[in-house]
Amino acid sequence: MGKDTGFLELDRRERDYLDPKERLSNYREFVVQPDNATLAGQASRCMDCGIPYCHNGCPVNNLIPDWNHLVYEDDWKNALDLLHSTNNFPEFTGRICPAPCEASCTLNIVDQPVTIKSIECAIIDRGWDEGWVTPQLPEKKTGKSVAVVGSGPAGLACAQQLARAGHSVTVFEKSDRVGGLLRYGIPDFKMEKHLINRRCVQMEAEGVTFKTSKEVGVDVSFKSLEENFDAVVLSGGSEDARALSIPGAEMPGVRLAMEFLTQQNKRNAGDDEVRAAPRGSLLATGKDVVVIGGGDTGSDCVGTSNRQGAKSVTQLEIMPKPPEKENKALTWPDWPLKLRTSSSHEEGVERDWAVLTKRVVGDGEKVTGLECVRVEWVSGKDGKHEMREIEGNEFTLPADLILLAMGFVGPKKAGLLEQSGVELDGRGNVKADTDRYATSAENVFACGDMRRGQSLVVWAIREGRQCARSVDEALMGVTELPR
Repeated sequence: MGKDTGFLELDRRERDYLDPKERLSNYREFVVQPDNATLAGQASRCMDCGIPYCHNGCPVNNLIPDWNHLVYEDDWKNALDLLHSTNNFPEFTGRICPAPCEASCTLNIVDQPVTIKSIECAIIDRGWDEGWVTPQLPEKKTGKSVAVVGSGPAGLACAQQLARAGHSVTVFEKSDRVGGLLRYGIPDFKMEKHLINRRCVQMEAEGVTFKTSKEVGVDVSFKSLEENFDAVVLSGGSEDARALSIPGAEMPGVRLAMEFLTQQNKRNAGDDEVRAAPRGSLLATGKDVVVIGGGDTGSDCVGTSNRQGAKSVTQLEIMPKPPEKENKALTWPDWPLKLRTSSSHEEGVERDWAVLTKRVVGDGEKVTGLECVRVEWVSGKDGKHEMREIEGNEFTLPADLILLAMGFVGPKKAGLLEQSGVELDGRGNVKADTDRYATSAENVFACGDMRRGQSLVVWAIREGRQCARSVDEALMGVTELPR
């Protein structure tokens, strides 16, 4: 694979970004892709390592060395065919996946992994530009119908696979547009939404029907799906946000990250976001913003706050600051715990770790600050780490707007799940294994975050594809869909 001496001759070269001053003036994507010759050189660095751990690092098991080699040989169309054989939507993962494949790359042992994510994104973007991405129609229809509840990456992947197998597929989405958190949870500067739109056009040409503004369990009963479809797939995501249980958290200036991000994405789409916002318009302009939660959603709040013109932005994390560099001998080829700095962080933010929030300060109507204390993590009696407040390390941050980006505790139970009666696991997710993806209800399946809990887009795509195979097999007795 690649060039025998490619990794010796060429260093890793990542995609460039536009200058922060330029990109903060708008919500457009700001990645600058290298030219094809440079990408071919980067692909040549794939070193024929014998055991491609990148296959295992990638949740959809992309055939990474194979399409790297094809890009090196300037055979982009066959590279696209290989890429699509394992991943329905590489334009999504090529933009927002954290690239666990690169962490597993053999060249990552010396901190020089192949630029897998950049090459993946370049392959699919060229495929669209060249007109190589076209609808894939089934040879014949099966006469079977499937309802897919939720149009995030899991639901979309499942629906597309089932349609290509010849089933009549209807996707129900509670929002006004298709995409789930891809649409309203991911900022446009990370992934512009025309990418979702053109996939929807392709899927509609393949026979998928989309019904938006139809929340199953509210606008449409679950019973009606059972009566009118041969199978139902639950792929509604994990949307029950973790709450901040401290005094003052009920004040209007304390808001959920997803509410904040969704409103801005609606503005970008030209919508009246206030009409769909029961608690009113939400902007960071001129405010001291505190983001609670150190993950990707928190980072997205940082980037959005800066684009809205926040006075200051602070991001808090309750866990200790990770090491800047992992110990490769202990972690490779697994995903390492280490300090990660996003493009949004580079645009301006104060980050702080091992901080516990204690009380929101304000007059009941307006937030003015956030009382915090520094903590340490110590080994408890049972060997598990315990959090302990450090005496004398209390402090107060000025805050006009506090955004909660502390993750999710599972899918919402009211409506859909209550009506379906499916069994839940110990964490409150829909109970289904990764073999059949079948729930406790007959002909009802589950995949994605609703089944596994909050996770990555690439894991959602994997589960959607595998669930489609199980549904196809259950309906037809056999299946030719890939797992």
